[in-house]
Amino acid sequence: MTSPGTALEGGGAWGHRTSRPFMVIGGLGIVGGGLVSAVTAGSPSYHASWAVAYIVLVVGAAQVALGVAQASLTRGTVPGRVVVGEALCWNLGNALVLIGTLIDVPALLYAGVVLLVAALVLFGAAIRHGRHGVLLAVTWAVIVVLLVSMPVGVIIQAVTG
Repeated sequence: MTSPGTALEGGGAWGHRTSRPFMVIGGLGIVGGGLVSAVTAGSPSYHASWAVAYIVLVVGAAQVALGVAQASLTRGTVPGRVVVGEALCWNLGNALVLIGTLIDVPALLYAGVVLLVAALVLFGAAIRHGRHGVLLAVTWAVIVVLLVSMPVGVIIQAVTG
């Protein structure tokens, strides 16, 4: 709950304009991951299973979590151009990681990781002066886990193909 006069009055962080793109696209990612799972269930493969998990967890859940946390921590004061930059970097980066992995084109995978890192830097910069507390610590933990998992994922892809 925010105090009177803050930018999040009314719908709160979940419905705020700064979290909306992440909620919509992330929600579509979660549903899309479920659809990919249903389509590939008849002939499961390593890549199909990986893609489903990636779409649901990274494209979907992580995006929703980052968007809502950012809106809450900053009380919705992140400029629209920053939100657009975050959303573009995050979603284009995810698309490149998925495509690069599934068609085995490492350059696309690497370009996607660069865009994802850029998105996480933008998120981190936006929340750096955010309200202190558990949500800020958890959000930083999510950002760090994502940053650490990226090179691990690239190494796994390089080794397993």
